[in-house]
Amino acid sequence: GQTPFKVVIKPLSPKERVRVHVPKPLDRNDGTFLVRYRMYETVNEGLKIEVLYGDEHVAQSPYILKGPVYHEYCECPEEDPQAWQKTLSCPTKEPQIAKDFSSFPSVNLQQMLNEIPKRFGDERGAIVHYTILNNHIYRRPLGKYTDFKMFSDEILLSLARKVLLPDVEFYINLGDWPLEHRKVNETPGPLPIISWCGSLDSRDIILPTYDITHSTLEAMRGVTNDLLSIQGNTGPSWINKTEKAFFRGRDSREERLQLVQMSKENPELLDAGITGYFFFQEKEKELGKAKLIGFFDFFKYKYQVNVDGTVAAYRYPYLMLGDSLVLKQDSTYYEHFYMALKPWKHYVPFKRNLSDLLEKIKWAKENDEEAEKIAKEGQRSARDALQPHRLYCYYYKVLQEYAERQSSKPEIRDGMELVAQPEDNTSVCQCHRERPSREEL
Repeated sequence: GQTPFKVVIKPLSPKERVRVHVPKPLDRNDGTFLVRYRMYETVNEGLKIEVLYGDEHVAQSPYILKGPVYHEYCECPEEDPQAWQKTLSCPTKEPQIAKDFSSFPSVNLQQMLNEIPKRFGDERGAIVHYTILNNHIYRRPLGKYTDFKMFSDEILLSLARKVLLPDVEFYINLGDWPLEHRKVNETPGPLPIISWCGSLDSRDIILPTYDITHSTLEAMRGVTNDLLSIQGNTGPSWINKTEKAFFRGRDSREERLQLVQMSKENPELLDAGITGYFFFQEKEKELGKAKLIGFFDFFKYKYQVNVDGTVAAYRYPYLMLGDSLVLKQDSTYYEHFYMALKPWKHYVPFKRNLSDLLEKIKWAKENDEEAEKIAKEGQRSARDALQPHRLYCYYYKVLQEYAERQSSKPEIRDGMELVAQPEDNTSVCQCHRERPSREEL
């Protein structure tokens, strides 16, 4: 049922008055529930978490979360990064990070300062130069297309509020495509530029995409499709889903147009439509324009088709968190968590040119039990890899690895400015440390 139990989260001490928002538990339809909460002030003594069926405590309730427990905008960094990582149960190894840094046993900061602005920071560039020093964040945009710096700013600020960050200097690419295509044995060699998307022929160091980063930070603050809410809105049970493959999206790659044509010719297998034309506007009359559909409604279908956009399709993590079978196009592009996923275990692959897609859909229909098993396995793996704490762990680990390899001390360069905390969320915390003003800096 919709209300099998309720969860109450309140301060441990009756003397503390703190607003805690606790929406209804998300039913993941497999016997597990997600309970989310957002705090608007800090509690010092701790929190009491009650799980109630009617008025009775169940499941060994109540639980005690010892304080202090800080709200999101409290500037209360843990000064021992190892203790912070242990508290978050951060993985000891991240295979993608190890692979990315294998090309960079050392980071030559002077070479980066000399080369990156010239190679990538022209007028059409989307590069931001960051320095983190004494847990303050400074930046200098390079190029015309740097508006997405708000996403990199917000995660770095959020991290700095939670843990003491290493002193480090780096460049982030805010554009779609990875940039560094030099090979390790070339002279000069590749530069360790950071991007949101990787590819098999590039050497960029990958961070979680701006999309899933923002989704995590803004959960329960007006974002509909965040990584948690998806898990409680996965549509009908497997047996009641429509036995077709489904796709909606923009015209950002030619294969997406092919997908619509295939759908017209094979409507019993595939329902695909383009919701917006930008790259191939001349095709709209021929292929038609599909109405927008709420993302939760995607999961009324048993099979989800994932086709690249300009780079990796950033909807992929959301599709994996549903309980439909994901059919994924072979791609040279990848996000930070792809290494955790294996074809035929977590998803069903199909060729880049779509030549075997219909065959794979038919296979899924004829092997329903196996298809459901793959869907569930993929969902479980994505739930693990995309938990909020894993995102924070990943960002910290990249900064840590980068700092350890840096050949010289980071500096605040000419043209850099301090990235400020959000002004409307500056609640005072017990642990608040005096920070220098802009004028003093």
